[in-house]
Amino acid sequence: MSRSVPQPPSPQPSRQPPPQPPPQPSRLLSRLPSRFLPQLLLRNRSFRLLFLGRSLSLVGDAVIPAALTLAVLRATGSTSDLALVLGCAMGPRLLLLPLGGVVGDRFDARTVALLTDVTRCATQLFVGIELLGGDPRLWHIAAASAVGGAASAFSMPTLPSLITGTVDERDRLGANALLGVVRSGTALGGPVLAGLLVAFAGPGWAFVLDAASFAVSACLLSVIRVHRAAPAESAGRSSLRKDLVEGWQEVRSRDWYWTSLLGHSAWNGAAAVLTTLGPAVAIAELGGEGVWIWLLEVGAVGLLLGSLLAGRARPRRPVLVANLGLSTYALPLALLACEAPAAAVIAAYGLAQAGLGFLSPVWETSVQAAIPAGALARVTSYDWLLSMAAMPLGYVLAPLAADAWGSGVPLGIAAVLVAVACAGTAAVPGVRRFTLPARPAGAEADGALV
Repeated sequence: MSRSVPQPPSPQPSRQPPPQPPPQPSRLLSRLPSRFLPQLLLRNRSFRLLFLGRSLSLVGDAVIPAALTLAVLRATGSTSDLALVLGCAMGPRLLLLPLGGVVGDRFDARTVALLTDVTRCATQLFVGIELLGGDPRLWHIAAASAVGGAASAFSMPTLPSLITGTVDERDRLGANALLGVVRSGTALGGPVLAGLLVAFAGPGWAFVLDAASFAVSACLLSVIRVHRAAPAESAGRSSLRKDLVEGWQEVRSRDWYWTSLLGHSAWNGAAAVLTTLGPAVAIAELGGEGVWIWLLEVGAVGLLLGSLLAGRARPRRPVLVANLGLSTYALPLALLACEAPAAAVIAAYGLAQAGLGFLSPVWETSVQAAIPAGALARVTSYDWLLSMAAMPLGYVLAPLAADAWGSGVPLGIAAVLVAVACAGTAAVPGVRRFTLPARPAGAEADGALV
């Protein structure tokens, strides 16, 4: 699947007479293939600014989970209070995601993303100041988390539209892979940075850092240029219900899409089971806390390698290959269920996370190519909704099943579900036949530059 990266053309002028002027760097960059990922940032100013803003936000967000956990536990010492705060962030996000998709399609995605960045900057700064004040109130943190969760419901569906509006179709896999590399890198380094910030400065400064990242992202969004798809003639007269129904019809009409969403949802539910039960199994049966730490670190490395591979590979059947790669998550679940040696579990988890790292850019590029621009945010919101809704089920059901039958049963069931749901998409004709469509002639002229 992977291909070697060609070397860029030499910038030296021709030595054959008559002498020619040296090629201009911009013309050289325009001839470079999309797989040459660093050059994508050099030749595309709008994507460069978008990439920088999203990267800073990802770094800030990677610090928050650990910082929030420690902040709440320090303030109250109660895991129930922590669950309350996390639920305040998750609940509004799940409830408002479909509405966020409608807003992302009706209005300028850049404006929506900018406003949500400003909102999230304010909420994170508020929590940071509350923690730095020394007497944080739980309901203040919970309320700010709810507002931030609501803002993220409107922000998340806008990213595909921002990418399609700033990157040519031939470069979108590279763009998604670059963002995937950053996500993987922050997953690897975020907990370390959070630990250092909390240890030396306190959790409040972690929230201040996240607020600053959103502020910078908003500033960068305000100056980028985004191609906006022309709205449909009836868009201004459509009702909210009609927009939601039309978005769902875009999902239902593509068997490759909705069956893949079922697989992705099963994966997220299985990931919640592993996150809930895996640490206890690793500590009690596989050798202690160090095993779990190594598993997470190897997984983060696998995620990074998978994202890098996605930037170079050009599978002929992208959705099929990506879903089969995602099905490898059944391996660490099954090995944990039977308490296999720690080395085998760690290696299997690294492989499974590489499959996830590969899937994300390939899936995002496929969706951006196949879904009409006017429905992209709504379709993306349903993707997020179905994927995220399965995680609370995993968090709730896994401990109950483990108490009744032992950890091996829910881990084994999760392994079977993720294998069947993800690998089973190979039986769907649309998944097997899906290929990235050829770029239409004159596609650049279809949108307005804003």
